[in-house]
Amino acid sequence: MHRLFIDSLALTTCLIFFGVNFAHSQEPEKSPHGIKTAEGFSAELVYDVGDDQGSWVSLAVDPKGRLIASDQYGKLYRLTMNDSGESTVESIDLKIGYAHGLLCAFDSLYVVAHANNEQPAGLYRVRDTDQDDQYDDVKLLRKFDGGGEHGPHAVIPGPDGKSLYICGGNHTKLPAPDTSRVPEVWQEDQVMPRLWDATGHAVGIEAPGGWVCQTDPNGEKFELISIGFRNQFDIAFNTAGDLFTYDADMEWDIGTTWYRPTRICHVVSGSEFGWRSGTGKWPEYYQDSLPAVVDIGPGSPTGIQFGTDAKFPEKYQRSLFIADWSYGIIYAVHMSPDGSTYSGEVERFCWAPALPVADIVVSPVDGAMYFVVGGRRTQSAVYRVKYTGSENTAKAAALESNGQASLRHIMENYHDPDLEIDEKSDQVAPLILSEALNAPDRFVRYAARTGLENRYPESLLSIVAQKADSPIAKIEMATAVARVGKPEDLSQTLDILSSINFDSIQEQEQLQLLRAYGLLRIRLDAEGATIDQHLNERFTELYPADSQLLNRELARLLSVTDSADFINKTMKLLDKAGSQHEKIHFALCLSHIKSGWTFEQRKEYFEWFFEAATIRGGNSLRGFLNNIRGEAIKTLDESTKTELGELITKVPQVENPYKELKARPFVQKWTSDSLHDAVVNSFEDADIENGRKMFSVGQCYACHRIKGDGGIVGPDLTAAGNRYSLEDLIATLVDPSKEVSDQYQATNFRLMNGKVVTGRVVNLNKENYMVQTDMINPAQMARIKVEEIDEMAPSSVSMMPEGLLDNLTAEEIRDLIAYMKSVSELDE
Repeated sequence: MHRLFIDSLALTTCLIFFGVNFAHSQEPEKSPHGIKTAEGFSAELVYDVGDDQGSWVSLAVDPKGRLIASDQYGKLYRLTMNDSGESTVESIDLKIGYAHGLLCAFDSLYVVAHANNEQPAGLYRVRDTDQDDQYDDVKLLRKFDGGGEHGPHAVIPGPDGKSLYICGGNHTKLPAPDTSRVPEVWQEDQVMPRLWDATGHAVGIEAPGGWVCQTDPNGEKFELISIGFRNQFDIAFNTAGDLFTYDADMEWDIGTTWYRPTRICHVVSGSEFGWRSGTGKWPEYYQDSLPAVVDIGPGSPTGIQFGTDAKFPEKYQRSLFIADWSYGIIYAVHMSPDGSTYSGEVERFCWAPALPVADIVVSPVDGAMYFVVGGRRTQSAVYRVKYTGSENTAKAAALESNGQASLRHIMENYHDPDLEIDEKSDQVAPLILSEALNAPDRFVRYAARTGLENRYPESLLSIVAQKADSPIAKIEMATAVARVGKPEDLSQTLDILSSINFDSIQEQEQLQLLRAYGLLRIRLDAEGATIDQHLNERFTELYPADSQLLNRELARLLSVTDSADFINKTMKLLDKAGSQHEKIHFALCLSHIKSGWTFEQRKEYFEWFFEAATIRGGNSLRGFLNNIRGEAIKTLDESTKTELGELITKVPQVENPYKELKARPFVQKWTSDSLHDAVVNSFEDADIENGRKMFSVGQCYACHRIKGDGGIVGPDLTAAGNRYSLEDLIATLVDPSKEVSDQYQATNFRLMNGKVVTGRVVNLNKENYMVQTDMINPAQMARIKVEEIDEMAPSSVSMMPEGLLDNLTAEEIRDLIAYMKSVSELDE
């Protein structure tokens, strides 16, 4: 373990490991201590940014291989690296800066700038008009209404060599696009009343959220390509011409039902990704949005870049490199064609604690990757990553579209508002699009429905009804009618949906059928005058179902229809729910119901909030629970309030999350050997349902996701039951520190006063690190002053607490393991 001495001077040079102050012309530091890379790669310091040059957050490569960089709160700089390895920096002395996006293209430097006292926010074109190798002209191409870290972000070249693509976060209004590939009918689309963020973040911000637009080199015409992001900082094309982004989560929502991890999105034409503020975020199975290629987990997405021009092995040339600012990681996302889209696997490529990677570029001149750390006034540095292994680094061939992707592209042609087709083709086109609603590929269906909504909204029902043969086509048709149809279309659409046998379709289709009904109610029958009786007759007897996800959607839908016995059924689900995510959802569904309660049900409901005092999560979770309770209190009359007394006047106090576990009697200090001997021969008698309960009692759900349910600060355990042998699984449960994955490894921070803080850096600025010290309570942060750190080193101790099984009997642990194995088998 290397001792790392840090003083205030060292911390003004680089965030994590240097104790030397470099001049503004410097030799690269070989193998900077603290940064780890994938096998065969090495990282070196290229340039240490001086205090007077700000905190850099954006990079671009100019035609000569020099780097253009921007201070988050200041001007632009140009970094030149000569053949001997020396680096020099010069400032670009123009009234332009504060950039989150930089691009050298079309003999210009494009700048996506934030407002300051010398410039409005917008897309700028910067040129060298007299060919003296110095930029001298700045032109604003289009203003943007937005700013800050959720403001306008990246600008990249289009794959056609004739266009630019630009993205903006959810605090940035659409830049008045001239045309749109996205049907311009977006709404919030909430069946139940939505609660805004409990801390006030993004309150009042509605659809479309973050966006992606295409424009020409002169910025004259903007076309909207995609919407529904939270705060995607960057975008990138692969060699097949497919566009991707790395979208943010709302980390304060961790622990809630509506939290969505950071994720890679395939940004296809006309797409919507379902971000809505507060409790309103759409689950990814909603067919009016598109799912992620792969979930990454908690983090803070910044720059992304394909390895296309890198002198890396073929695998990495095809990889999408993504930067997580908060956890200090660059991931390599390896994607494979999956129908007309992709699926992905994630590899940690380059990482260190407190490494706030802000942007990544690959230089086609030298084939190296460059990344910059900085942002929020943290000290910046630029690094170069090279491949030093023995594999072939020859240029990889461009990817080719498969048949499903080609079919999707045909459907996407009809998203083009400028597409001109003759009368005969105009008669055939809706039949082609309608037929594609039967496609097994979700992205193809989405593209076809979007084409119908854009071009044939008035005649959609009569056209599609001819071709909607399969259940999924009927569901897509109903979704389109809800979005662009008229109230008079409702009755015929309900008849079509009624022809679908609910029991004969897969769970994914069942969920989408429920969403179609929800959209019809939201948009065509907001008061439920026509649809509610239909919904109750069809779905009341199906609720509750055997599926957790179906119960969530049924509860959401039936909570607004005055469904018979809904309160009683949902209270039972709330009582037996395994994870806090399920519990919070059912509590939310009940919170707005005014009538039909018995006093005992009311009492039991409000008692639950005191039980929920053990629930932990992000900064907003406790406030959300209070607000759900507050909404429920609003439904009470004065006499009921009086009867309930302290249940509604007394505020639940936060309690130990292990309260239920620790209240159980101590059984024994389990070891791998003793537990193996106790359970190995008894699995045929295991109680799977009790195992699911033990997964909850042991607080496993708080950190781990299993079959889509649970937390995400620890590894997903869906496949763990079959991925590991019984011996390895028991060893991991009993001794979590036996083998700690780099991905979840904590850091020991030894302070000058001798105190040691163990955790993961999740946020930082120039003066402080915010360190997550408890996985089960991600909102609990230790604030460490940078100047007080004496040393930093990887921790050999897992952040998963030991002894969680010591209050469970052998039979209960057997049931828990059997439950994990049963889920793994179902997932295969």
